[in-house]
Amino acid sequence: MSGRYQQGCLYREKRKHGDVWVLRFRDGQVNRKQIIGTVERYTKKEAMQLCEPIRAKINRATRSLRTVADLVAHYEAKELPRKKSYSTRTAYEIYLKNWIVPKWGECLLHNVETVDVEEWLDSTPLADGSKAKIRAVMSILFRHALRHNLYDKNPIAMVRQGSERENDPELLTSDEVANLLAELNGPYRVMALLAASTGFRVSEIIGLRWEDIDHTANLIRQKRGIVCMNVGPLKTKASKKPTEMTEILSAALLEWRGKCAYNQDSDYVFASIDKAGKQPLWPSSAMSKHIRPAAVRAGITKHVRWHLFRHWHGSTLGENGASVKVIQESLRHASSAISLDVYSQAGRASKQAAQCKLIQSIVPICSSNVAMGA
Repeated sequence: MSGRYQQGCLYREKRKHGDVWVLRFRDGQVNRKQIIGTVERYTKKEAMQLCEPIRAKINRATRSLRTVADLVAHYEAKELPRKKSYSTRTAYEIYLKNWIVPKWGECLLHNVETVDVEEWLDSTPLADGSKAKIRAVMSILFRHALRHNLYDKNPIAMVRQGSERENDPELLTSDEVANLLAELNGPYRVMALLAASTGFRVSEIIGLRWEDIDHTANLIRQKRGIVCMNVGPLKTKASKKPTEMTEILSAALLEWRGKCAYNQDSDYVFASIDKAGKQPLWPSSAMSKHIRPAAVRAGITKHVRWHLFRHWHGSTLGENGASVKVIQESLRHASSAISLDVYSQAGRASKQAAQCKLIQSIVPICSSNVAMGA
């Protein structure tokens, strides 16, 4: 008996009193079929939905024989397409294809043990953050199995895997950001200024259209994100909140709109001339061909990437005394914990200044105690 999940085959069959929808499937070694309903009453989509409880019943008997690869196939067919973010879907697909299926694909579900997964993750040559994501995707798979009555437990729930960074991400200083901007021109300077001023993700930057920018209210209303030229919704619900825009950024955007070839309301702010304005500039190309060379000219030795502007934005807000709530809403995070743990690192100068202020508060006391002891 095969452990592979059966989808069955839904087809239209002619009958004396009208066409009907029929689901054909295998019961062990026997081919069977079941009438779902008449074509007159149900559309094919509706008939497909009516097949779900039948499929669950068909497959329940063989669930203990189902492999991880079968579960992955079921998840990719049923659940993965519902993920709204293209970047999220792509990341899941990479973890499934490159790591989970090659190692666990042929393994029967009941043979997946907590300790075995822990030992495998420990031996995998990846950073702890990546291992934690693999663990999360595997747990999602088994929760999916539980929801669909394909299996009765989640062995990943007890898998221990830390997600601590091995090294803190590099931070640009304010002087470095200023020097970099001075070396840029055209759309690339505006893109970098926008990234630093707002903390936008690069997918949000290239997804902007002129109609999203309100110079009267000094607000930017993001409506979409673009990843690998796939237009989709913003990453989180918090990302949909309007973002305040400074006069400096507003002026830079107005100046760019007056110079660029595509400046109608429906045009992308950073439209590609090579693509006749139909799509925005490729951010990776903008970074490698324009921004990184400008960073070299500015004497910056750090590895500059788009997300570094977002880190600078959050960290500098913190250094300037902004509250946790302001940092969270500026970065449009769902949780303030993310804002604090990842995006609001303190710079070296700020930590030294804080220590100096701390020591100065006790120096007179320390001096007095030393004098008394002498």
